[in-house]
Amino acid sequence: MRADADPEFAPIAEHIHANVGRQGFMNLVGAELSELTRGTCTIAVDRRPELLQQHGFFHGGVTAFLVDNATTIAAATSRGQPALTAEYKLNLLSPAVGEKLICRARVIKPGRQVSVVAADVFCVSDGVEKHTATALASIAMLSEDVAAKTKSPAA
Repeated sequence: MRADADPEFAPIAEHIHANVGRQGFMNLVGAELSELTRGTCTIAVDRRPELLQQHGFFHGGVTAFLVDNATTIAAATSRGQPALTAEYKLNLLSPAVGEKLICRARVIKPGRQVSVVAADVFCVSDGVEKHTATALASIAMLSEDVAAKTKSPAA
């Protein structure tokens, strides 16, 4: 969906980009929010030695982080509502090898209190994507007043 086709989404996207930019762990891992539309989010991370396990594959924790973050961000795009992961089921389909790991999340059922979001993770090797993981998440949608109470003075 093009941003000009949904002008009400522009301030939501701007707010999400600002919040993602303040996530220390996102910066630590070196992940980037590469695509954001209403109901979807794509996050990618380049291969670095710090993100690999002992066999040279992306660590499963990196895959789990991408799923956690992308599903929550995708849920937040629906109404611009703050969101937190309540739970997710992650299936690791094959070892994640390659130059880049990409997670694409999409809202299956938006909700006022809980949204259901699916995600798929792919490894890119020589420009070819390989499906390495799939997940289904329940995302708790927060009210603005609850989110305001949890912010630290520095946030």
